[in-house]
Amino acid sequence: MIRIKDIAKEAKVSEGTVDRVLHNRGGVSKKTEAKVKKILKDRNFSINPVASALAMKNKYNIAVLMPEYTKTDTFWKMPYLGVLKASEEVGNMGINTDIYNFSQGNSLSYIHAFNNLLQTKPNAVLIVPNFLKETKLIVNQLEKNNIPYMFVNIELTGFNNKAFIGQDSYTSGYIAGKLMHLSLPEHSKFLMIQTHNNIKDNNAISKRIKGFNDYFIKNNIEEESITLKIDDLSNTKNLTDIINLYLKEHDEIKGIFVPSSRISVIVDALKASLLKELKLIGFDNTPQNIEYLKNNSVAFLISQKPFDQGYEAVRLMTDYLVKKKIPNNKIYLPIDILMKENVSFNERNDFVLKNDDKY
Repeated sequence: MIRIKDIAKEAKVSEGTVDRVLHNRGGVSKKTEAKVKKILKDRNFSINPVASALAMKNKYNIAVLMPEYTKTDTFWKMPYLGVLKASEEVGNMGINTDIYNFSQGNSLSYIHAFNNLLQTKPNAVLIVPNFLKETKLIVNQLEKNNIPYMFVNIELTGFNNKAFIGQDSYTSGYIAGKLMHLSLPEHSKFLMIQTHNNIKDNNAISKRIKGFNDYFIKNNIEEESITLKIDDLSNTKNLTDIINLYLKEHDEIKGIFVPSSRISVIVDALKASLLKELKLIGFDNTPQNIEYLKNNSVAFLISQKPFDQGYEAVRLMTDYLVKKKIPNNKIYLPIDILMKENVSFNERNDFVLKNDDKY
């Protein structure tokens, strides 16, 4: 029996696009619509009336609260695309998904986005819990209204979230420590670059830092880690002056560890003469980071599967709402070590939805 999945594959579009064409929901270009309709006709495809009626009867709204992505920090683009992709696939199951963005460094923006979200009376919420104090307030409101929720990317304890989906941040930091140790000569010194916001608010980054340091402690390795705290990575001139002066004064440093997705910003700030003498390790396969991995400016990136975080979170919450399937409390995604030689095989196309002809 021909399935929507088969039609989508032949038409080279998403299953959600096929579903929109079938139910005349719009949002598809005329060219794509004509192509899909032709394949549907050629394959004698007919809608399952029972499944269709069920989907129309059971409507659920999933609200997603996640940081916005910017030109200088593109990490959140991939979770966003993951949510969009999954949303299209579950549309024929009666699921509607809305995304509410907030500024990563602004807790008021976080609360404001949540208040807008809550007004829509969602059936479930996916949250990137970027601010601990504010998350407690948000969760109180959700639980008061009996709205189930999951945490994405940042793992917090002491809450009644249905699940967490993301990376085991402690282990990823531990792996980064091992990579640094194996990449440098014995008894080398290396620099860890942090921002005050990283330390204060982001639990995932704090766990990476602990995992990194614990690798050396647990293995009785004497390499010395030096921490440089910088207030604002977006102040390019200030960052350039600080980091180059610091490295000039500490020429014994042979490696740099950045426990966030901003290692490309550090590369941009470094003088070429210093950069070629250092091993850099960071996180996340953003386009900027990948570019520097490919040209040998960065030695290793540790990927936390950002697209899959958004995609799987929507799928899991859909199963919970539609099938009453209880997810595992913690869903850790694979930890990928990316280097110049393998990154091309790991990249997921940023334009995963490009064949829909509507972006």
